[in-house]
Amino acid sequence: MSTAHDVTRRDAIAQYRLVGEPSEPDLQGLVELAATVCGVPTAVINIIDDRMQHQVAAVGIQAASCEREDSMCAAVISRPGRVVVADARLDDRFAHNAFVTGEVANVRFYASSPLITPSGVAIGTLCVFDDEVGELSDASAHALDLLAHQVIDVLELRRVQRDLLESNQQLESFATQVSHDLRNPLTALTGFLELAADSPEMADAPRAAQSLARAEAAAGRMTSMVTDLLDFARMGGARPHMTQVDVAETVDAVLEDLDGALVRTGAEVTVDASTFVRGDDTLLRVLLQNLIANAVKFTVAAEKVPDVRVSVETLPDGWRISVDDNGDAVPTELRERVFEPMQRGHGADVQGIGIGLATCRRIVEAHGGTIGLDASPAGGTRAWFVLPAAA
Repeated sequence: MSTAHDVTRRDAIAQYRLVGEPSEPDLQGLVELAATVCGVPTAVINIIDDRMQHQVAAVGIQAASCEREDSMCAAVISRPGRVVVADARLDDRFAHNAFVTGEVANVRFYASSPLITPSGVAIGTLCVFDDEVGELSDASAHALDLLAHQVIDVLELRRVQRDLLESNQQLESFATQVSHDLRNPLTALTGFLELAADSPEMADAPRAAQSLARAEAAAGRMTSMVTDLLDFARMGGARPHMTQVDVAETVDAVLEDLDGALVRTGAEVTVDASTFVRGDDTLLRVLLQNLIANAVKFTVAAEKVPDVRVSVETLPDGWRISVDDNGDAVPTELRERVFEPMQRGHGADVQGIGIGLATCRRIVEAHGGTIGLDASPAGGTRAWFVLPAAA
């Protein structure tokens, strides 16, 4: 019958999703290192639940599972601590074990260090053994303990990564549903406002027409906000599909999408970006569209006609792409903060909710790159990002 400790251990093991899965390369490397530093042919990571012992990584033997009653490590896990036994035949805990008597193996030297989770639950051991009587130096014993800690670090890292991925997937699903639910009434609202604005009665009601125009603008801003939130949620779990991307071609596509805003503001965009980079074409298009749209938007807010320049610099190990504008430079103390969601730099009266640059950072970091803001030689702000040549 399982004890309360067994149930706690089983629940802790379940969080790592180890049993029945292929061996992690990092765990395999740790058992090989353990065998080397301890000077033995065999090392194993044993995970012990309420019924079985599961070898999730091994060197010197084929990883397998066995009944808990047959496990040597199960005999010591109830009192976690390093165990070193020169000859298992002479130790009461192991003398009659099948791994010692010859029924399964002929273990003589045995040493183990417990695998203890951050919450203090012992879920197994990092174990080394040999069929010859042996000893373990103080340095090797200490190294075995350190490697056991490393095993837990690897398991925790994998768990956190998996939890984050699942959280991002849930966020994207939620954002998609909310976006759909909000867009439908917004579309209907915009349609009714347009009908009302075009009605003949509005010609004789200038104040009502002005109010309708403001309502239409508010509905448009709301639609833009919903789109921004959806893009931000999606970028959280983005995994770039890496190809060779023609930056000039991508910028041309962005300028076509922004044509209305460019014509309306009289913006001039100069492109010196005839370079291929390694990246995800779709994500880089979203990234550049955000940066160029920001350059135009905030330059207009500074009461200047936008003069935007897009350029690419080839680096020894990648590319640096810059978007310069002639507006007002973002103050030095704000250049990092504006990459956080819902943060604004300057131009608080400009449309938007301060999520565009946060989305840009997610895209660049998904590529393994970096992004930042500087003062531009054109007098405004330079938004730049670096893409590595190799992931």
